[in-house]
Amino acid sequence: MLQLVKSRFSIAIHIMTFLAKYPDEWITSGHLAKSVNINAALIRKELIDLKTHNLIESKEGKNGGVKLAKSADEILLAEIFKIIKGRNHILEFSKNEGNSNCPVGSQIKTKLDELYEDMDAAILKNLAKITLEEFKERF
Repeated sequence: MLQLVKSRFSIAIHIMTFLAKYPDEWITSGHLAKSVNINAALIRKELIDLKTHNLIESKEGKNGGVKLAKSADEILLAEIFKIIKGRNHILEFSKNEGNSNCPVGSQIKTKLDELYEDMDAAILKNLAKITLEEFKERF
């Protein structure tokens, strides 16, 4: 999960930053794929999630593409992170179950869940301080 979130978040931020740089243009998935340097099919997968959550809009046809659905100064990086992260924690649990007869093993999942909730909240709190517009201006 962590690797997936790390790579998907960087792709989504790349897409959104590119769109913020060109807010009045309809950008194709092929153009975005060239910028990110990945297959256009992977770009389209991220675009579906971003569109589902109303961060981008799309137009089909010869002059079609995607663009931001709202101004970059109205989009927080935390919104993008939430879309990518989904309901899961940023870190994963071990596939091994703790020993139910052990004081640590019997509670580790519950205690890690609490810790992971705090970690997720800290990341979101930090990203909620940064708009896409502010991030775009770093380029």
